[in-house]
Amino acid sequence: MLLIHCPYCEETLPELEFAYAGEAHIARPADPSALSDEEWRDFLFIRTNARGPHFERWRHIHGCAQFFNAVRDTVSDRFLMTYKAGAPRPDLSPKEDAE
Repeated sequence: MLLIHCPYCEETLPELEFAYAGEAHIARPADPSALSDEEWRDFLFIRTNARGPHFERWRHIHGCAQFFNAVRDTVSDRFLMTYKAGAPRPDLSPKEDAE
């Protein structure tokens, strides 16, 4: 069972409390009617399928009903972190030790 932390309720609960809402940080088109059929298809269906950390949107459906973002490792299926919707995408690059 996956345990997910809601950054709004500050509770860690089973996955059944939440609903997956797609990939996070997707730039929505300002005018979808201006897109070609191929561009619209790509926007709707083509997503990254990263091995490792993946940015996702989730909704706490049986709690506060808020949408939030999460970073989940697709290899281990563990949640690395969750953060409130609207917050910037966290930098996951390894930090170099300062000398």
